[in-house]
Amino acid sequence: MPASPVIEVDALTVAYGDFTAVKDLSFEVRRGELYALLGTNGAGKTSTLEVVEGHRRPTSGTVRIFGASPQDRLAVRPRMGIMLQESGFSPDLTVQESVALIGSLSGRDDTVDRVLAVVGLTRKAGTVVAQLSGGEKRRLDFATAVYGGPELVILDEPTTGLDIQSRDALWDAVDSLREAGSTVVLTTHYLEEAQQRADRIGLMHEGRLRREGTVAELTQTLPSVITFALPPGAPEPPTVGALNGGFHIETFHLQDDLHHLLVWAHDHAVELKDLQAGPTRLDDVFRALDPT
Repeated sequence: MPASPVIEVDALTVAYGDFTAVKDLSFEVRRGELYALLGTNGAGKTSTLEVVEGHRRPTSGTVRIFGASPQDRLAVRPRMGIMLQESGFSPDLTVQESVALIGSLSGRDDTVDRVLAVVGLTRKAGTVVAQLSGGEKRRLDFATAVYGGPELVILDEPTTGLDIQSRDALWDAVDSLREAGSTVVLTTHYLEEAQQRADRIGLMHEGRLRREGTVAELTQTLPSVITFALPPGAPEPPTVGALNGGFHIETFHLQDDLHHLLVWAHDHAVELKDLQAGPTRLDDVFRALDPT
């Protein structure tokens, strides 16, 4: 029998007075996967995660974490680490004290020194939070989320404010968690991170889940693109559409059409200038959610 999902969201609705932020939302997160929940601004991601994290009750519908209600804190919280966009640490506590405090509340076993080494904050252990840079505070947020290697880690915009080296170190730590069996839920505005790392992606718009699948499944819903330019006096190429003085081909048969174009160029001794060809990117799928 396959393992039960770590997260089960069924017909979730979240309303604030007359405004409905999440509308009849359903999805699952499987054990061991990295699931990216993405969406346009105001799509309802934050409200959804607040219910999953146990910080908000649903207006209707159900959410189960490890088969239990997110409100059952004794059953759920020791197994779940959460990296919020802003965790609000006490500015007067040191880095070491902050990790020790949150770690003790998590119910998981770990050592502060190990976690600080993972996130590259060992040298800042005695520094008070008020004196940390923005990037260092994000690393502290991550440290408290992964203390004790939780089975489920929720990362809300984890790399905002991080430099490239810090981003790489964070993702190395996430990879280690996943190798140990952790499930990860990610929200991010850096779509390339989701494209590179997510096993599956859910795309929200106006409170609803509009599309869901692997990167390949999502990008295959839109055509691949071939663009190029021709030198003056070149013969008319195969059927294309003009774009910005060059040529633009949209196709669901990238390999065949690119081969046809290259053969045509060879036969006519034509140089295809600025030739680019590739599948649709995740950001194109994202934009297609809201054509306005």
